[in-house]
Amino acid sequence: MGDVLAGIQATWEFETDSVVIRFDRGHRTPKLFQALGERRIPHEALASVALSEGKRGTVVLHAAPRPGADPLMEAAAGQLKESCDPYRLVLPAERETLAEYYADELRALLPADADLAAERYAVAAPKAPLSFKAYDGKASFDGSHVDFRWSWTGASSAKWKAGDQSYPVAELSGVEWRSPEAFDGYLRLLRHGDVPAAAQADQDPAAVLFGLRYGPVHESLPFAAAVLESVRKSGSTPVPALRAGRRDPADIAERIRHLGELHQAGLVTDEEFSTKKAELLAEL
Repeated sequence: MGDVLAGIQATWEFETDSVVIRFDRGHRTPKLFQALGERRIPHEALASVALSEGKRGTVVLHAAPRPGADPLMEAAAGQLKESCDPYRLVLPAERETLAEYYADELRALLPADADLAAERYAVAAPKAPLSFKAYDGKASFDGSHVDFRWSWTGASSAKWKAGDQSYPVAELSGVEWRSPEAFDGYLRLLRHGDVPAAAQADQDPAAVLFGLRYGPVHESLPFAAAVLESVRKSGSTPVPALRAGRRDPADIAERIRHLGELHQAGLVTDEEFSTKKAELLAEL
């Protein structure tokens, strides 16, 4: 095809075997898109293509990925906001006819088994080395090992007792990522034989907490995707991130107490304190 369709915050280039998505770097573009920069989506990675009416005089071209085809979306596990979905191209409504043309073209190129989960990752994850600052430490990934270095101001006594951690990819079975846009977000490494969420993330040396302003989506999600891709390449069967279930009341109480300490220290505004406290109480 080779044509280009320019939308709001991104441009799609239609090649013979893939769609190349290039994200804008303007200040209104979501930071996740800026971090991703450019992505090549082979046709074999797509499950469906749809065109729908958007907000305020726009239309949206959405090329949904197949389960198991993109480590980024596997790690996200449905937690991304619609505005941060990298498979959505928002266009002015006057381009609807052109968008429908490309939607039809893409549909004709979908694989025969598009309704089935992919057997391999067809979309490349962000490349290592990657790192981000968590609330209770720093996480880094060099392509073969994930390292956690604890912060003396945020890490629990259990983590300090365990010491800094280094996990070879070959020992991992997957990653559990809970969005930092939830108050109790975290990234947890799953090891062979582990039971997911066997311990609270603040007590688990195989997990780092995000907390307020720590582990933002544009840093921690590409990190999780890169680890997932390396796990699969190592020969393990990756376990995608899962949403955490309902929290224990005692844990909720501890989180509210900690939130109150941050509020008293001036690190959380009155509005942030009220909002996050309400979110925690809603999980009971």
